[in-house]
Amino acid sequence: MPYTDWEWVNEPREWAAGEGLRVVADPSTDLWQKTHYGFTHDNAHMFGRIMPGDLRITATFEIDWAEQYDQAGVVLRIDEENWIKAGAEFVDGRPYISAVVTRGWSDWSVISAPGDLRSVTIDLERSGDAATIRYGLDGAEPEHMLRLAYFPPSVPALAGVMCAAPVGKGFETRFHDVSLT
Repeated sequence: MPYTDWEWVNEPREWAAGEGLRVVADPSTDLWQKTHYGFTHDNAHMFGRIMPGDLRITATFEIDWAEQYDQAGVVLRIDEENWIKAGAEFVDGRPYISAVVTRGWSDWSVISAPGDLRSVTIDLERSGDAATIRYGLDGAEPEHMLRLAYFPPSVPALAGVMCAAPVGKGFETRFHDVSLT
């Protein structure tokens, strides 16, 4: 996919676009607002395009897990306090499929993924005031529903991909089959 008109929020030090998108997450990056941990982080790497309303972002990606909370996936972001990230995250030594919905305060939903997980496909569809998140594992179509969440309708938002390394020294994610309509 050509990334025409795509822009970075918190551009990483190392990335390359060609047949796919390769991103190395910088250390100490994250997206989170207040809940449970008490901190606010808005420095994850997000690469996307501003979309005015209804949309669908789908991305397949592979992650070289390294440390606790390494994460990658798709993002839908109005501003620092209104966003959704959905993808895969490494927690307590194993991968999870996860979604965080933030409207001032972040919440976090996770489900276990197979320990030998190789790739994840995430599909996030924004329609009216709803965002529907589906996933597929290791080449499967994203047919499993992960989350249905409120998202403000008709407000321009950045739609794209994201990654972050909150704890570790950073890691590589390879995005391919990225589609934004």
